[in-house]
Amino acid sequence: MGLALYAPYLGYYVGGAKKFGEEGDFITAPELTPLFGQALAAQVEEIMRASASEVIEAGAGSGRLAVDLLLELERRECPPERYGILELSAELRARQRETLVRCAPRLAERVYWLDDLPPAFSGAVLANEVLDAMPLHVIAVRGGAVFERGVALAADAPETFAWADRPATGAVLEAARRLPLPGGGGEGRGEGGESGYVTEINLAAAAWVAEWGARLRRGALVLIDYGYPRDEFYAPLRARGTLMCHYRQRAHEDPFLWPGLADMTGSVDFSAMAEAGFDAGLDVLGYTSQGQFLLNCGVLDCLARREPEGAASYARAASAVRRLTMAREMGESFKVLALGREMDTPLLGFVRGDRTCAL
Repeated sequence: MGLALYAPYLGYYVGGAKKFGEEGDFITAPELTPLFGQALAAQVEEIMRASASEVIEAGAGSGRLAVDLLLELERRECPPERYGILELSAELRARQRETLVRCAPRLAERVYWLDDLPPAFSGAVLANEVLDAMPLHVIAVRGGAVFERGVALAADAPETFAWADRPATGAVLEAARRLPLPGGGGEGRGEGGESGYVTEINLAAAAWVAEWGARLRRGALVLIDYGYPRDEFYAPLRARGTLMCHYRQRAHEDPFLWPGLADMTGSVDFSAMAEAGFDAGLDVLGYTSQGQFLLNCGVLDCLARREPEGAASYARAASAVRRLTMAREMGESFKVLALGREMDTPLLGFVRGDRTCAL
């Protein structure tokens, strides 16, 4: 998965194909409407005022969220002194720079790019749909045993990729033993089907979150992604796992179709992310659905400001807000987790509907 997504010149995120928006493979919240970034800005402002006037955005995509945040923070009279973008892809960096210069030229000079996490940082850290794209381990549970699922050449078609299982070992087996896996392997809850129970463990995402525990001096991480708390993630109803691929607005479950051309993602175990941050010395500041978070941050107030632009514009914006906040849309499937250090004030995005107890 790491090679398919990030191999130099060949991986999905380092290639030149258009990925975001209606002409790409999928649509993210910032591509859907600037109201997402405008509402998020209220939370970013609160974090910066309690820590430092700096922001780091991980995986900034097309640069659309950076533009919306910077413009809204400027309107609020608190633009960050510096806005860092942690981006591995040179091609995406070029797109981000072009978007910023075109849409927010007076603020673009505050933006800089990073190749790795900073040794120390205070301020707001944002990761919107970043954790789901970190390479994960697929495991299968059969007869109480845990297997790590990898890639091999098919025996009957030597030029075709196929799944291959081997007994799990090391960190993968250790992590699996701590999970409530149906069919055995962890606490055990029932039995898997004939082909076993298949799921994922994202050690890379947990390690990335833990790294911030050693680097964040004061401030907070805001992690936005689709996923579940642990008991829901590893429920028997998800016996086929959550690994999905996206190609030209179509989702499918076969990662061997068009490797390097299709996005590959897996849902996030937010309990694992919270534990990784807590074990690294960070406080769990809140966990809730994206819909509740955006409502707490005033997305409806942001929408109300659009009304003078005309009925058609307002209707499009209202439709986007419904998609971002409604339970049957992105409002429930996406969650928001905040981790921080030396943040005494309860965060705005979690004042109502906090679900930290579910983690």
